[in-house]
Amino acid sequence: MRWTVGETDPRAKISQLEFGSDLRFQTELRRRVDAYFEVPGRRRRDCWQMYLKSAIILSCFAASYIALVFYARTAWQGLPLAVLLAFSTVLIGFNIQHDAGHLAYSERRWVNRLMAMTMDMIGASSFDWFWKHAVIHHRFVNIMGYDNDSDIEPLGRLTPHQPRRRGHRWQHFYLWPVYGLEVVKLQLIDDFRYVITRRVGPHLLPRARGWDLVVFLGGKIVFFGLAFGIPLLRHSVWTVLFYYLVTAILIGVALTLIFVLPHLVGDADFPLPDPETKRMEQPWAVHQVRPTLDFARASRVWTWLLGGLNFHKEHHLFPTICHINYPGMSRLVEETCREFGIEFKEHPTFRAGLAAHYRWVRRLGSAD
Repeated sequence: MRWTVGETDPRAKISQLEFGSDLRFQTELRRRVDAYFEVPGRRRRDCWQMYLKSAIILSCFAASYIALVFYARTAWQGLPLAVLLAFSTVLIGFNIQHDAGHLAYSERRWVNRLMAMTMDMIGASSFDWFWKHAVIHHRFVNIMGYDNDSDIEPLGRLTPHQPRRRGHRWQHFYLWPVYGLEVVKLQLIDDFRYVITRRVGPHLLPRARGWDLVVFLGGKIVFFGLAFGIPLLRHSVWTVLFYYLVTAILIGVALTLIFVLPHLVGDADFPLPDPETKRMEQPWAVHQVRPTLDFARASRVWTWLLGGLNFHKEHHLFPTICHINYPGMSRLVEETCREFGIEFKEHPTFRAGLAAHYRWVRRLGSAD
């Protein structure tokens, strides 16, 4: 099976990579998932639970923003509201934007596009995210040279195929604040760099034009207005900068951790293509399972908060299905993996996943 983006958008040039041709696992898994949705009342998209959830999250975001900007007068009032605003923003990213960006929110394209634009509202480009995450990361997860999400060189070493530098011996200490600054970097630097250079690693993104460019520029205007413009009408520059950094750093830590726990741990695979044939040994669906771990599957709280991203295998295998369905699909994925001899790895809790990532970062920093 060959994956190229040229089939869907000739403006993009995404590196080509062949995967194994044995599709038995993928075919059987899809058959079982199709049967799962034959039960009346189960919907792949346009789930009423998702619309209700979106209303709750957006209301929380609006209330915390208004309270912080217009009513907070002291740090004792402002800091808890900043934490609540960061929490609400993270929920938008994990739930509303993430499903919509994968076309998993609704059957109607305009609804997906509208809900994906919530990402532009909170400071990151939905256009850049679609190509960098939904296309590149999901096709080439944990493959060095193809998946840019695990590359923060030279600051850190997150995969065994990256070079080890002397300073990496301390990375299990200093990477946590670095994670916090990822959102600041994305909002103020990376989004503009991706649109201007069109480069993400070896991949060439399509040029943002027409409606894509309007959404990109309009989203940045809305974000800068919400983050800086309106607050500066009521507060000092230093106060606005302080609360922006507090909020952005909290968002950065939360977003980064949830996306590294499933992939950047010792139990995940970090396969490489054959250097001569440029071909992966495993079929695409098997490859999605091996570098990806679920975590805290038994927790309804984590599932609700994270938009089902704790069911990360299910998400990588079926990214266009609304996350409301992941808990029910998880049993099918696990059973099919075991029948085909594919190890189903997971962290029993969020804490266990966090500890596994810490051990992995420390291990990569201390030895080749």
